[in-house]
Amino acid sequence: MTDASLAPRALYEEVAERLRQRIFRRELEPGSWIDELKIAEEYGISRTPLREALKVLAAEGLVTMKVRRGAYVTEVSEKDLADVYHLLALLESDAAGVVASRAEPAALEALQALHAELEAAAGDRDRFFAINERFHMRVLELADNRWRQQMVTDLRKVMKLNRHNSLFKSGRIDESLAEHRAIMAALLAGNAPLTMQRMQEHFQHGLEAAT
Repeated sequence: MTDASLAPRALYEEVAERLRQRIFRRELEPGSWIDELKIAEEYGISRTPLREALKVLAAEGLVTMKVRRGAYVTEVSEKDLADVYHLLALLESDAAGVVASRAEPAALEALQALHAELEAAAGDRDRFFAINERFHMRVLELADNRWRQQMVTDLRKVMKLNRHNSLFKSGRIDESLAEHRAIMAALLAGNAPLTMQRMQEHFQHGLEAAT
């Protein structure tokens, strides 16, 4: 790994992204110790950019720094998860309500296209996760509040520490799709209160499946 191969992104940012993806893929399990020396050797870098990367991940909640013990992948408690889902439900339902009340037809068509991709991905869990996130983030983009979008982005990173658990449960993907259909129907009807309600129900059911 060299600076030239990583330009223009700073080295520590690239390292943070690689570790972030390893955490999301469960190559680094929640609660596991992060062996800085081993990873620095593996990536061919000094420990300085690695430590900067770990600070970034700690700020996102993905890594926990323990005094004199080093860095650990964060373990999400049931309370943590409930708190994250509660905030996501509030923020994303608010965004969905904004979209329902003012989105242009072309924007709604684009959301419909994403929903169709989600339907087609029902048999592929990883692809389903990716498209599902694209759908939710597109709703936030259309609502056009960068502060809300940043908060949701950070919260979703923490949610991903537990994300596979929810859809492993039998029937959850089908349930999630049904909830998305209800959200889309409310969006297309321009019914902001109903859209907000459907989005909050979606997160409530997601939390129930995740715990």
